[in-house]
Amino acid sequence: MRGFFYPRTPTGQASIIPAPPWYYSGDMLTVEYRTDPALVAALLPPPLEPAPEDPGAVAIIWADWQSCSEGGAELLDPVRAQYKETLVVVRCTYRGEIFSRCVFIWVDKDFALVRGLHQGYPKKLGSIWMTRPHPYGRAAPRLEAGATIAATLAAADRRLAQAVVTLRDVVEAPGFVNSHPMAHHRVVPGIAKGAPDALNELIRSAAAAVTGGPVWRGDASLELFESPTEELAALRVDEIIGGYYRQVGVVWDGGEVLAPHGSGGGVQPPEARES
Repeated sequence: MRGFFYPRTPTGQASIIPAPPWYYSGDMLTVEYRTDPALVAALLPPPLEPAPEDPGAVAIIWADWQSCSEGGAELLDPVRAQYKETLVVVRCTYRGEIFSRCVFIWVDKDFALVRGLHQGYPKKLGSIWMTRPHPYGRAAPRLEAGATIAATLAAADRRLAQAVVTLRDVVEAPGFVNSHPMAHHRVVPGIAKGAPDALNELIRSAAAAVTGGPVWRGDASLELFESPTEELAALRVDEIIGGYYRQVGVVWDGGEVLAPHGSGGGVQPPEARES
């Protein structure tokens, strides 16, 4: 049977995602803020620990992506290439090294969701929208001082977040929270009732290459909303650090295992196993 991921068939044509490398081109809107460091620490399973400096820093990032595999066939069938996502990133340490970690993330396409699960991102389906800059017409802002870019996130018919960034000047980096390799857990629950996880490993994931345009910094506002099925609002906004906008190109071509199955730490098993 062929295919990088399920479903595997004799031809592999039906596989939901192709094998890496994966290429991404897109626009990213980032709002960084501070919350109670204890709220961040609660989302870090052992052996991960909070970052030593600014441990309550959080980044919420909207991205409007176009992506493809090595052959680029998806670009000739754009429904397979285009998607949007919103991810929530914090920082942590593992054996003295600082990592970024995505604690919540929503996407609007199934292939993006499955691709993320392979990478250790805890992806869920959502509705994501953001203003698109464009050099012509009145229906889009220019990438210039004074331009305003907005973004929203919803899931299960409920709005979870909304942000507005007014661009001010060009800086060197789009913030600091999402600037490290990712430390993620890849988890697959055991199939038998009461069984331990069939997979539970801590991995390191980073881009194989990144290119990008100017980094615009600006003044930002961010609101988070309660939902009966989400926990984003628990990472309350205590202080806005700033907003950033950048157009980027990224290549992802695999990660590495930091701690193999059984030694990667304490992602809690489902409650059903305790009953």
